[in-house]
Amino acid sequence: MDKFRMIFQFFQSNQESFMNGICGIMALASTQMYSAFDFNCPCLPHYNLAYGLGILLLPPFILFLLGFVLNNNISMLAEEWRRPQGQRGKDPAVLRYMFCSMAQRAMIAPAVWVSVTLLDGKCITCAFCTSVPVETLGNASHPRLSQGEVQRVLARIPCKEIYDGQQLIANEVAVRYLRCISQALGWCFVLLMTTLAFLVRSLRPCFSQAAFLKSRYWSHYIDIERKLFDETCAEHARSFAKVCIQQFFEGVSTDLVAAHCHLPRKAPADAGEAAEKLLGITDRGTMNMALKSWHRCKPPLHLHPPALPTGNGWAGEGQPPTHPSAPRRETAACYSWV
Repeated sequence: MDKFRMIFQFFQSNQESFMNGICGIMALASTQMYSAFDFNCPCLPHYNLAYGLGILLLPPFILFLLGFVLNNNISMLAEEWRRPQGQRGKDPAVLRYMFCSMAQRAMIAPAVWVSVTLLDGKCITCAFCTSVPVETLGNASHPRLSQGEVQRVLARIPCKEIYDGQQLIANEVAVRYLRCISQALGWCFVLLMTTLAFLVRSLRPCFSQAAFLKSRYWSHYIDIERKLFDETCAEHARSFAKVCIQQFFEGVSTDLVAAHCHLPRKAPADAGEAAEKLLGITDRGTMNMALKSWHRCKPPLHLHPPALPTGNGWAGEGQPPTHPSAPRRETAACYSWV
């Protein structure tokens, strides 16, 4: 169990690297899914386009949502966005930074899927086979067919075993034409994604670095505060349960000892330590009020350390740094339950 606990703590302390690894695994999994996927074009005029574009766009959308689901910060972002204002203001820049960070990771697997699909060419061949220019690539001396018959013949281009329009246009010619267009679109898509990634990485330092550092700091703070709150609640619940169980067994022991006319034994020292960790919250109603107060009115981000010396170049002339939107109040009226 200690080894598993160490591994879990390592993942928690290196959450960013862990999420990058998850995104890389999802990208590799998307390529394996596509290679293992049995692509069967319906070869019908009214279904080819829907099937081809569905295979091209629907799995990336699912992978994009899956990238958000696997990210532990999505619940934290939703909770921070939906929580009441209370004593602590919500900075939209921090929420945008958190969403953009998650979206960048979630876009990796969909981008890989679209790139592989376009470079393979099967989806584009199936979706746009009825748009092949027969006048340019086909047989001009072929007897003229109606528009419906031409569409029916062209829709069978991806299905070599049932294609019967060799006299109208050769199957290999049409497939090579569509696959060439698909690969060109694929390389353009790869170039576009690479250029966007390069611009995001290279142009970010050109903007206000202070605002970026502020957003990153407070996003880390929200994550760490949530983890510490969960750990504190778990520790309080453990101490509450220990004292409750200890009191139950003490009551049972007192009844048994009274029946035998013996003095009750003293409570162990660890029960007293557990009672100290309860911090005065010793009943269910008070604990529920404390949790509700934490959700509705989190304390303002304004600590009161000793005054710092002036002239050191810090913002605020020696005043402690506060959150940009945090109110400067020394009392929190929301904690009236104490």
